[in-house]
Amino acid sequence: QFQFNESGGGLVQPGGSLRLSCVASGFTLDTIGWFRQAPGKEREGVSCISGTGNIIRYADSVKGRFTISRDNAKNTVYLQMNSLKSEDTAIYYCAAARIPTMTPHLYGYWGQGTQVTVSS
Repeated sequence: QFQFNESGGGLVQPGGSLRLSCVASGFTLDTIGWFRQAPGKEREGVSCISGTGNIIRYADSVKGRFTISRDNAKNTVYLQMNSLKSEDTAIYYCAAARIPTMTPHLYGYWGQGTQVTVSS
């Protein structure tokens, strides 16, 4: 069964950086999206990248700080997160969609997530 595995989360101080990885169990040219969910909040889209990487979208809250990329030869999508803030604290998930959208319910094959905690 097709699935994703996220990694790279951890505890980091405000202003720090982390790089998350999303590894697919097989080759895909679907759009891959990163989402996050903080305690008591709804899941929100962070960024997505189309199959060939020609379409990229970011949530306004992360523009200029986060960068998404993909390496199709490695079935992997990355999320480089810089200048992290306490409000970035959440569980981060990746998933696949047929179109480059930031709408969570249009995505499938959700991974288990990786915890990102930004705290001093």
